[in-house]
Amino acid sequence: MKRYVAKRLLLVIPTVLGLVTLVFFLVHMIPGDPVEVMLGETAQDADKEQLRRDLGLDRPVAEQYVRFLGGLTAGNLGRSFFYRKPVAEVIMERVPATVELAIAGMIIAVLIALPLGIVSALKQHTVVDHGAMLLALLGVSMPNFWLGPLLIMGFAIAVPIFPVSGREGLASLVLPAITLGTALAAVLSRMTRASVLEVLREQYVTAARARGLPERRVILKHVLRNAMIPVVTIMGLQFGALLSGAIITETVFSWPGIGTLFIGAIQSRDYPLVQGCVLFISLAYVVVNLITDLVYAAIDPRIRYQ
Repeated sequence: MKRYVAKRLLLVIPTVLGLVTLVFFLVHMIPGDPVEVMLGETAQDADKEQLRRDLGLDRPVAEQYVRFLGGLTAGNLGRSFFYRKPVAEVIMERVPATVELAIAGMIIAVLIALPLGIVSALKQHTVVDHGAMLLALLGVSMPNFWLGPLLIMGFAIAVPIFPVSGREGLASLVLPAITLGTALAAVLSRMTRASVLEVLREQYVTAARARGLPERRVILKHVLRNAMIPVVTIMGLQFGALLSGAIITETVFSWPGIGTLFIGAIQSRDYPLVQGCVLFISLAYVVVNLITDLVYAAIDPRIRYQ
């Protein structure tokens, strides 16, 4: 197990380095000058040149890249052009909001998807099954940029139950969490149904029923435990996406997380902050996927990593 974890962590280095390198040069190719964004087009040329020297933007791009890699190896992501603070500090201020929203969205998705998928599989080809899959289809078909404003109009404006935007207590978490959880619940419910149906056809399930075990015990002990492995895979991948920042949802609800920080950094041409956000997103995916792999062994003792 230790060798497997060490190998996965070593593979992270070239992956993240390649991604950050690609983003570094792509960001520098975006039209627009961060100095003009910060000072405005009417600022004096002398002031612009002074700020450009202070930020290191007067140096060649290749030299900026070498300096960036040098700081990265030392654990220094640089200073944000816009916030005038270390990039790591700016990102860490936004991480709690993103984690909070990701966990809330995942909880809502699981509470909806697992019962829906299990009941749908157990009642295959019935009205319950068709209705559940229709709901799943609707959930997949509703994009966040449409569902979010719809929820705002319905439950924040027409019926003012929840706040329109921002992060001010538990009430402000409800609408963005539902927006995130709905699409994820649709995917998870379909995966749960397919996985449970596959396990129900296995011989050990037939044997358990032949031994006279109660149906509830057969479902809970023999079916669900084995059916959860592909479901956990999807949950891990989707949670990595949620944790990295649901950009559209956070933008719609003005949620102060990594997503809105990333969009703001792109708009202001804040190169170090954009690179720092990409690095955080990459590491979030890698860590969540690694944890997902390790959870496999806990669910299915037959799985071992060499």
